[in-house]
Amino acid sequence: MCGIFAYLNYHMPKSRKEILDLLVTGLKRLEYRGYDSAGLALDSPDGHNINIIKKSGKVAALEQQILEDEDKTNFDIIVAFHVGIAHTRWATHGVPSEVNSHPQRSDSDNSFCVVHNGIVTNYKELKAFLIRKGYEFESDTDTEVIAKLVHHIYKQHPSYCFRELVEQVIQQLEGAFALCFKSHLYPGECVATRRGSPLLVGIKTNTRLATDHVPVFYSKDTRRGNELSIFSRYDTSEIEPLENKEIEYFFASDASAVIEHTNQVIFLEDDDVAAIKDGLLSIHRLKRNVDDLHAREITTLKMEIQQIMKGNYNSFMQKEIFEQPESVVNTMRGRVNFETSQVVLGGIKDYIPEIRRCRRLMLIGCGTSYHSAIATRQLLEELTELPVMVESASDFLDRNTPVFRDDVCFFISQSGETADTLLALRYSKQHGALIVGVTNTVGSSICRESHCGIHINAGPEIGVASTKAYTSQFISLVMFALVMSEDRKSMEKRRDEIIAGLKELPEKIRSVLDIDSKVQTIASDLYQKKSLLIMGRGYNYATCMEGALKVKELTYLHSEGIMSGELKHGPLALIDKAMPLIMIITRDPVYTKCVNALQQVTAREGRPIVICEDGDEETKSLAWKTIEVPHIVDCLQGILTVIPMQLLSYHIAVLRGCNVDCPRNLAKSVTVE
Repeated sequence: MCGIFAYLNYHMPKSRKEILDLLVTGLKRLEYRGYDSAGLALDSPDGHNINIIKKSGKVAALEQQILEDEDKTNFDIIVAFHVGIAHTRWATHGVPSEVNSHPQRSDSDNSFCVVHNGIVTNYKELKAFLIRKGYEFESDTDTEVIAKLVHHIYKQHPSYCFRELVEQVIQQLEGAFALCFKSHLYPGECVATRRGSPLLVGIKTNTRLATDHVPVFYSKDTRRGNELSIFSRYDTSEIEPLENKEIEYFFASDASAVIEHTNQVIFLEDDDVAAIKDGLLSIHRLKRNVDDLHAREITTLKMEIQQIMKGNYNSFMQKEIFEQPESVVNTMRGRVNFETSQVVLGGIKDYIPEIRRCRRLMLIGCGTSYHSAIATRQLLEELTELPVMVESASDFLDRNTPVFRDDVCFFISQSGETADTLLALRYSKQHGALIVGVTNTVGSSICRESHCGIHINAGPEIGVASTKAYTSQFISLVMFALVMSEDRKSMEKRRDEIIAGLKELPEKIRSVLDIDSKVQTIASDLYQKKSLLIMGRGYNYATCMEGALKVKELTYLHSEGIMSGELKHGPLALIDKAMPLIMIITRDPVYTKCVNALQQVTAREGRPIVICEDGDEETKSLAWKTIEVPHIVDCLQGILTVIPMQLLSYHIAVLRGCNVDCPRNLAKSVTVE
């Protein structure tokens, strides 16, 4: 949620129009994260002040505002040095409005401007302090406190460099944040920092980089009473920072905003302070930690711009649904050898003996990631013969769940930045558990803070409602179960059956996608309804929960995933001919029980739409309408049955006029609790 994009050019002449286009395009690449307003700050035409342009609503509205505010003659001004910062805001403190949009400023002269992702939990105390110092606030945001605090420290210590001011500020902040600062008092400089919210630096130059690392310097800080002071002490034994005479830098919340400009990025760690001055990038930390690396690696991204473009599809979500035959192959590529029936997960290979000795497995996630854990729990229990707990990250924390040193905790998150999941990870790590991250984002916080992990390799997922990440998470956990059981002769037949199913999976997903037009027809029968029940059990219970979540996220209809075994314990009271109902029934060990539930529904005039297997005439005879999917091994059936629910949610949302890629009130990366 929220998005930061900043651009600095040094000895790389750009017109103001080019700079504005860069900033606006960067924001457009971050729209999928969820937002309700947008804004940017750039140098004024004379270079002595800062212009701030903000607008409530979409980035397109900001783009139009720029055309109205900017004198067209200024568009052609060429600047060799420039810093611009931009932001998409998802409201937490204060309603969506122009004044609450970012950048937030320190004073009427725009001396300091800041863009901020996250939440400052002690902003009320800081605000009261600044009001006593004579500051007046114009917004309801917690972010304005940051802008005014840096101005206050500057007035107290005008000799401090820009980076030192920011270091002082972040010492006073509590909560989670990513920040990017600009000031006309420090022309050509930009300072950024993060704690608990993602931020990266992109580097673009015409010459080859002299090094693939940027050293980290350390500063020593002191506090005397209520005064703020800092004394910098650099480790001069480190090598010189990255230096090029012609260079461009980008700060962004994620790689999708910079990939069209550069594939050379540095993922900042918590409490890193990245400062750019005179074209030099340096990274600093206030406290030396024995776990810290002495350098930040420059990573080469493998993502391509085509991956974040819609192509011929109407929306990113539609594209991502139809990418699943390829995304599941990418998840398995290099890991599953179908000839030898071997599975290798390089990211956890060295830890497998330790995992086999554990007391229990704990799978922890939120939303769709939580559902992927439920989908694979039964198979994990079967193949590992270990107790498997599945936990919602927020509830896990609320209960202060007991965690032991011989537990293995899996933390599942598409973004790798989900706040509740990350806090649960840190809680479990403090209790001595082995931490395994399952994410889709290289360099994310969960990736870095896990002992080992599985990268699901689903590719960039732009749509807020997760689709291909769910199926890739599902397969990643199935592969883990296969690895855990590879030394057990008694399970050899079952493993071979599952691996054969994985081999068939991409083609069978394609055959499910071929029924898109039939699903669209069923959507036309449902889109005007007010509620939708989805029932199943066994391996398909997770599909019910995930399908209901997709309906809620995309269509704003009430939807509920119900365990068929609970039908007689309450939900049966809802059944009549007017209640829309979807039932998932496949030829698996609980087939007979599911058919019994179907008969109870039809006996009460229910009109169920049944997702069943091709050629299952018995089930089809009891259904009002059917959606047929191919047969596959029982533990993988949930991948095929969830795709019709993804398609159905998509088509209902389109018919209801909803924004499929950016549902209201939701964000792709939930980086606050």
